[in-house]
Parts: sequence; structure tokens; C-alpha cells
Amino acid sequence: MSGYDWSMPKPPAARNRGRAAAADNRRAILAAARRVFAQQGYHAPLSAIAREAGVGQGVFYRHFPTRVDLAFAVFEEHFAELEALAAEPDAQTFHRLWSRLVDLTIEEAAFVEMVVDARRAHQGYDGIARLRTLLERPLARAREAGTVHSGLTVDDVLLAQRMVYGLVVTAIDPTGLRESIERALAQGSLLVNQSQPTKTARRSRRSAPRPRS
Repeated sequence: MSGYDWSMPKPPAARNRGRAAAADNRRAILAAARRVFAQQGYHAPLSAIAREAGVGQGVFYRHFPTRVDLAFAVFEEHFAELEALAAEPDAQTFHRLWSRLVDLTIEEAAFVEMVVDARRAHQGYDGIARLRTLLERPLARAREAGTVHSGLTVDDVLLAQRMVYGLVVTAIDPTGLRESIERALAQGSLLVNQSQPTKTARRSRRSAPRPRS
């Protein structure tokens, strides 16, 4: 028939997504890493993270050549959150900062494992230095306000966090883990908010026998 085009219709041209696809892949890998690290710990197989993200090994390693590179990206948001807390200028800032650090250690023990592994693998890694910087001013304000022991140092705080991590990774039943940590630290008079009695102390006072009149 004259005037009719009998040629096969052409398929639409494929669009090269380039940077958009790379950004999507990176987001998928980071989200998958958070899930896998939370379920299996920091030393979970990287291949499991790639599968969870739905990307090939080549794509995975183009974005994150090493485990520590991946961990830095995953946990950078945690550092950003802690830095925002540390910037709040009042005497209770240290206690909010410490509480959040304990929560992160309980919820994501991989956060601590990453800091330790990075310190071993990279001589110039600044993770511990960043934690020190985060803690210094809030702790100084807390000492001045008398809400912590006057001799408490940043080294003491970092040691206490390592103790918390030990309790987390050795706990058989996570039920009541937060209170167990608070009780253990209170026994050693570590990081007790002296302006607010602990739950354990409140319970002890309530259960203590009253003197007879």
C-alpha cells in the first residue's frame, strides 16, 4: 500500500543513567550493609552485602574497595549525629551524648568493631581522635556543673565504652541489657549522672527499710 511504512518499529533508545545509577547503587549498598551488619556483625561476608543490595561484586568493589571504606560510609551518619549532640551548650550535653553512644553500642555493636578495626588497619585513622574531640568540651562542662565526678577523664569514658561493648557482645539475653550496663557502671561509680539518681539507686532507696520512729 502506497504511503504506508512497513518497516519494524524501532525500540526506544536505552538511556544511559550514568551517575544516577551509580548513586542508586551506592545507596542500595549502604542500606544493605546496615541491615547485614546489624544481623551478622561487622565481619559479615561482603558478598552477602552485595547480594542483599542486588549488585554484582564488580559494582560493589568499585564503590567500596575495602570493608573499612564501606564501614566509614555506613557509620559516618552516626558520627554526624554525635557531633550534633556534642554541640549543644549545656551541662547535660555530656549525659545525652554518653547515653546515645551507649545506645549505638547496644543497637549496632558493629559501630565499635568498625572503629577498632579501622584503628588497626589504618595508622592515620582519626576515629578515636574524633570521639575524644566530641567528648572533651561536654565532659568539661559536666565536671564544672558537678554532674560527674570531678576526676572523670575522656580516657575513663572511652574505657567505659569498651566495657559496655564487652557486656553487649557477651550477653546471652539482650532483655534488660541497658539496665545491666547502667548498674555495672554505677557499681564502679563510672559515668553516673550525679544530678539524677540511677534507676538502680532509686529502686534501692525505695526497698531500703525505713528507720523506726
